[in-house]
Amino acid sequence: MLDLADDLRHWLAEGREFAVATVVSVGGSAPRGPGAALAVDAGGTVIGSVSGGCVEGAVYDLCQEALADGRARTQRFGYSDEDAFAVGLTCGGTIEVLVTPVAAGSPVRPVLRSALTDLPGGGPGALAWVTEGPADLLGRALLVRPDGTYEGGLGGAAELDRAAAAAARDLLHAGRTGTVTVGPDADAYCAGRPTLFVQSSVPPPRMIVFGAIDFAAALVRVGAFLGYRVTVCDARPVFATRARFPEADEVVVDWPHRYLRTTRTDARTVLCVLTHDAKFDVPLLEVALGLPVAYVGAMGSRRTHTDRLRRLREAGVGERALSRLHSPIGLDLGARTPEETALSIAAEIVATRHGGTGAPLTTTTAPIHREGRAASAAA
Repeated sequence: MLDLADDLRHWLAEGREFAVATVVSVGGSAPRGPGAALAVDAGGTVIGSVSGGCVEGAVYDLCQEALADGRARTQRFGYSDEDAFAVGLTCGGTIEVLVTPVAAGSPVRPVLRSALTDLPGGGPGALAWVTEGPADLLGRALLVRPDGTYEGGLGGAAELDRAAAAAARDLLHAGRTGTVTVGPDADAYCAGRPTLFVQSSVPPPRMIVFGAIDFAAALVRVGAFLGYRVTVCDARPVFATRARFPEADEVVVDWPHRYLRTTRTDARTVLCVLTHDAKFDVPLLEVALGLPVAYVGAMGSRRTHTDRLRRLREAGVGERALSRLHSPIGLDLGARTPEETALSIAAEIVATRHGGTGAPLTTTTAPIHREGRAASAAA
């Protein structure tokens, strides 16, 4: 929904009543992920998309119904083998959509206004919607901030609001968008345990590229394309310049291991070591392999890799830490140019993040979009 922030803020400022449909879960080869949204105002104006066209007409009708009766509702859509023209996803996947009316006096309206003001652009916070549970809670919303404070409520006991806020904050701190069920048992706060869809908004993940070489310039472009905030770091000021890396978010002149010790990293950060020079690599990788980051990769030939492992072992790096090192960096694409090599590295990062194998899809039989993989890192 946050991708509709500009338009929805205008609608709220103009006093429009509308209904918003949000994808809250997907299965199989769904065209859009959780958080994708479509909104319809009382005049019939439509913005956004939940499926790229497959079920938009049916979702439009659901929004109109929600505006008419003021009730939130959920609907699951999937492919129909019996009728190719039935409402469904021709890609073979399924999506579940929550449709919430946002009327003038709705308790959701002020929560949504705050979320659309605070969260777009990576402002930290999470918007949580009730998607399953007692009928009177369906469509209720909470805006949860990193410190655990929240705005809105589920309309039930205060204990339930606190439990929902804590569950949403846990997903926010992990940088994840997904669903969570709250309440320690079925009778704790209400007749049933409500399920929340939590859309997290966090700053973009970081990619730190060590080594100001031609391959780094190509990787910077690919990293930015994938949504990373990209930093280039090199100890040599003649190479680490803004002119050579205009698409990087920042260019740092410092010894790589010293910079890595002092800069912010988290579980979504990827570290790409392209220097393939032992005097830079070894002290840098000693630090990198001790950090809880998402990916550590190092460039170099197999001979360089073998020598690097020897030096790291001599420096006291254990086998468990060494097993996290992706070296030689990248997937086997037969890459030759800097651009092809950057694609190879990016492909390995994506595969590592989502549990992919890197194998050609023509040689696999599992669903293309498998459930149970890591949830999205940003909304």
